[in-house]
Amino acid sequence: SPQVQPFLPQWLAEPKRVQKRIRDNLCPIRDVPGIHPWLLKKLQMNGIESFFPVQAEVIPAILQSAANGYLMGRGGYRPKDICVSAPTGSGKTLSFVIPIVQVLLDRVVCHIRALVVLPTKELAQQVSKVFNVYTDGTGLKVALITGQKSFAKEQEMLVQKKVTGYCSLADIVVATPGRLTDHINQTPGFSLAQLRFLIVDEADRMIDDMHQNCLNQIVKAAFQGENGSGSNMLFQRTKPGPVTAASSCSPQIPLQKLLFSATLTQDPEKLQQLDLFQPRLFTSVYSEKNRDGTETEQDTNNKYTLPEGLSQCYVPCDLNSKPLLLLYFMLMMKFTRVLCFTNSREASHRLFLLVQAFGGITVAEFSSRLTPNERRRTMKEFEQGKIQLLISTDATARGIDVKGVNYVINYDAPQFIRTYIHRVGRTARAGEAGVAFSLVLRIQERRFLRMLRDAGIQDIKKHPVKGNSLKPLVQQYEGALCKLEKTVK
Repeated sequence: SPQVQPFLPQWLAEPKRVQKRIRDNLCPIRDVPGIHPWLLKKLQMNGIESFFPVQAEVIPAILQSAANGYLMGRGGYRPKDICVSAPTGSGKTLSFVIPIVQVLLDRVVCHIRALVVLPTKELAQQVSKVFNVYTDGTGLKVALITGQKSFAKEQEMLVQKKVTGYCSLADIVVATPGRLTDHINQTPGFSLAQLRFLIVDEADRMIDDMHQNCLNQIVKAAFQGENGSGSNMLFQRTKPGPVTAASSCSPQIPLQKLLFSATLTQDPEKLQQLDLFQPRLFTSVYSEKNRDGTETEQDTNNKYTLPEGLSQCYVPCDLNSKPLLLLYFMLMMKFTRVLCFTNSREASHRLFLLVQAFGGITVAEFSSRLTPNERRRTMKEFEQGKIQLLISTDATARGIDVKGVNYVINYDAPQFIRTYIHRVGRTARAGEAGVAFSLVLRIQERRFLRMLRDAGIQDIKKHPVKGNSLKPLVQQYEGALCKLEKTVK
């Protein structure tokens, strides 16, 4: 039977396409219209001479939408919301940092005008770091709210109580959902009434989980206005509705949503929940047409794009040979800078102890068992090449930009295509090359390959490893197992 095509709203069906091939389509920063000379200087000081395709398209679009300043008076149109779907490592963060800093450069009074919500502490930290680089020397204040400091300390970073009332100490807030919701509900004087940009990064995950509630609370707080203080009634926002004479005479700050993800859902119902306004979609996830106008065969149902420099292999195996395969890749194939994924914290920890007991490999684990400081240190040592093997869970590694990952090994085959995309996207970033190996149990093999095929991923190679190759490791491995049993007891 013919497949029923889901009805896609026009903005999803006809997106603005962004070039996939990063390296061949770099755009000199001076060729992107409208960027403030001061920011161009900053970019160069940070070694950035060219933008990636996503940045070259999205930065002007956001700047355009705030061309009349961020207070929109009469006749100013409400800016369209923006969605960006682009592969891991294609430069999404800078795409919103640059225009937001620029739009806020000439603000006079400090209010929270930009709020970035991210699913994990690490991601939030990474993004606030980038904001700090580009706000340095501007007087704009960035607050990082992830629960790493005490609640009271965070409150002190956000608001100050004066005789005249509360005033904001942050222009840009970068936050994780839980902690943000707490401040919306419990911090006196914490106001989103002047919020101009709401950026949701890793958007699909933020829509999926319980975070939808967080997004609803943000929007509610943004439209509440100042808690009954009369002086600001002029700027009281009304929920967007039809333009009437009354609604067009009081200037209003529009609230614009910017969504970013490597795996933006195509599910209109989910997107419906986000209540987007005339959204524009920028995507590098599409099938490429051949010269004669036909679509390239493998690309017709491409839902996700993977980084260009990525090679993918899978190794059919059984449960007992999995640890041996990992040791074989590390010790006999001499893999370096390997990021290895398991499906749970327990599995990560156990594998870490096992590799440690075996010896001969500098190994560390990266999971929610570690304090943020330990995670930072581990990350640094991995990037410096002091740690050759980093064993991680999905939650910890999502979206994180690790320098110089040569190999991703899926020790446990991922159960969902998104997990696969995000894991393997930790390597081959910014146009570099990288390899992903998945250890797939024979009983999982059919399902695993079907999952990739359904997502339009066809270029994964089977890479069998013969039992004989593992033989030399067996004796030492059994010794390590015994050692491990003792420690666990």
